[in-house]
Amino acid sequence: MRGRMVAAGWWCGKHRRFVRRALVVAVVGAVLLGGGTVASVVWIRGGADGHIYDEAVVPDAPVVLVLGTKVDAHGRPSPFLTARLEIAQRLFEAGKVRAILVSGDNMNADYNEPGAMRRWLVDRGVPARKVVLDRAGYDTYDSCARAKRIFGVERATVVTQSFHLPRAVALCRRLGIDANGVGDETARRNAQRWRVSSAREYGACVKAALDLLSGRDPVRLGPRETGVDDALRDG
Repeated sequence: MRGRMVAAGWWCGKHRRFVRRALVVAVVGAVLLGGGTVASVVWIRGGADGHIYDEAVVPDAPVVLVLGTKVDAHGRPSPFLTARLEIAQRLFEAGKVRAILVSGDNMNADYNEPGAMRRWLVDRGVPARKVVLDRAGYDTYDSCARAKRIFGVERATVVTQSFHLPRAVALCRRLGIDANGVGDETARRNAQRWRVSSAREYGACVKAALDLLSGRDPVRLGPRETGVDDALRDG
């Protein structure tokens, strides 16, 4: 009987020590994760300081980079993407940019963000020769890296929603593009998606920081493309 009590006491003591250690590890992990997230957000967003403008006063640039997002099953841009395209169209019509680079996901034949973006712009009067497609902009990092490395963009205006804009501008700038940005606010009407997307930016900033620190290549590279050069040269 006494032996069983001693064994039970030893087991309880060991269990308590294990629980305490597990709690310490969990707390330390949470602190490190939280600190890493805050540091990533501050570093990434800091890279966009002084480079976010209202549409009316954004400095002129040769190219506007429009970042892709969801299109529906019929190839129609979502409200978020439509808002981005509207800004790009106005910038082009105002003479603030001379070419439009649309970058998005065209991973397979059934889903084509850049193709939908180009159709939308051309249907509204933008000359087709002025719209250049990047079919491998699978995320913001890839779009910015490919704009520089594949399309040779040196200076650009980046267009996306305002919650996404600091990360997008910072990535472009840290990847070698002299970038400014214009953000859309009209999509706030879709309040639930706006809140969810805004919250996701914290995790996205951590990924962006890791991408930059690792210096990873985009998912797809390939040879230099002259589409932007041609669009700028063509009147």
